[in-house]
Amino acid sequence: MTFEDLNLNTPLYNALNDLGFTTPTPIQAEAFNVVNSGADIVGIAQTGTGKTFAYMLPILKNLKFSTQEMPRVLVLVPTRELVVQVVDEIEKLAKYMNTRVLGVYGGTNINTQKQAIAEGVDILVSTPGRLYDLALSRVLQLKSIQKLVIDEVDVMLDLGFRHQLINIFDLLPEKRQNIMFSATMTEDVDGLINDFFKAPERVSIAVSGTPLENITQTRYNVPNFYTKTNLLKHLLNDVETFNKVLVFVSNKKMADRLFDTLDAVYHDELCVIHSNKTQNYRLRSIEQFRNGDKRILVATDVMARGLDIDNISHVINFDTPNYPENYMHRIGRTGRAERMGDAILFSTEKEQESVESIEKLMQVQVTLLDIPEAVEISTELIEEERPQIKERNNPVKRDENIGAAFHEKSEKNSQENKGGSYKFKIAAKYKKPKTRGDKNYNKRNKRK
Repeated sequence: MTFEDLNLNTPLYNALNDLGFTTPTPIQAEAFNVVNSGADIVGIAQTGTGKTFAYMLPILKNLKFSTQEMPRVLVLVPTRELVVQVVDEIEKLAKYMNTRVLGVYGGTNINTQKQAIAEGVDILVSTPGRLYDLALSRVLQLKSIQKLVIDEVDVMLDLGFRHQLINIFDLLPEKRQNIMFSATMTEDVDGLINDFFKAPERVSIAVSGTPLENITQTRYNVPNFYTKTNLLKHLLNDVETFNKVLVFVSNKKMADRLFDTLDAVYHDELCVIHSNKTQNYRLRSIEQFRNGDKRILVATDVMARGLDIDNISHVINFDTPNYPENYMHRIGRTGRAERMGDAILFSTEKEQESVESIEKLMQVQVTLLDIPEAVEISTELIEEERPQIKERNNPVKRDENIGAAFHEKSEKNSQENKGGSYKFKIAAKYKKPKTRGDKNYNKRNKRK
């Protein structure tokens, strides 16, 4: 199949020719007719398979010119970086169309965004939080929305946006087309579909656990953080082979810790992104990594999800993810556009169970390699790796293994539930006023 088979219009064909695209990806080919028909759709496909074009091609094909100010198409994405990326993709497709596209997200001046909305917009791309703020301000009216797209919905729910999504659904017109794309199908995603979608058609291109065939996967059993760092440095010293490396860590604290550890050696080649960094810092880091100005990018799962960066030579899982689906998203950053890629996994003894879950999901065993002799095996442990000392006499942490010395309170120390009559006994004892506010009641009783 080629794009000619999709019966697009001339402006879209001109844009695709400029981009050099002639053949749709599987998700684009499968989803086109469903989105084009106006039916609700749930698309399941790996990150990096062209999901943005899969829903925007049929939407742009049917989006007629209009002078109305309020948007007709709403695209919700989980992060600011994805707003920027999706807007860029849409603008490439709509290059020869008179279509107004706007991206809004938190962390920037909301008044500037209000002004941009008031000038008129056809397609609005937003994060849930900023969209809800704009809707509550009454500057943005959502009753004109004809098509709702929720992209990377699994990430959105992982970030805790479910409540905001439900509030947004309440502001949208009931008669609309719902388009949802996700890399994984979870119970939360399924629940959202059942609650708000009307008999959606499901388009699934590949099982989420299926590894991409052009990615070589290997792993190392590593005892601790500092040994992982030594192994990572050993690999990164091969600049020719490891020429564009994305390093995944489990959380923001670990990202900063690893960045500080590597900075002394790879200062001019290293950048980091996580949600505590400012928007400008994150965008700059991504651009430096994308353009090749920086060779190594340290990132958390949430920040790197959905980012479209070409020619990544290696994905290194510095921490083994707790959820096997996250491993699939991580390694999907390399081996894109039919190029070969390499994925490397570091695992401590505590992470072995997660390794087994990953291999079970993929139905593939990841090749185990020996740590090179040149790598120093460290015995130093970070705080999270040190054994937890049980405090026997800590009154807050009660030891579950209670010995024979434990006994119940004595009878005299046990409190008795006096019931409702207790307050009347106290009132009689201390001569409380019978009438609230009667200050002279006790004085009169004393005279008697």
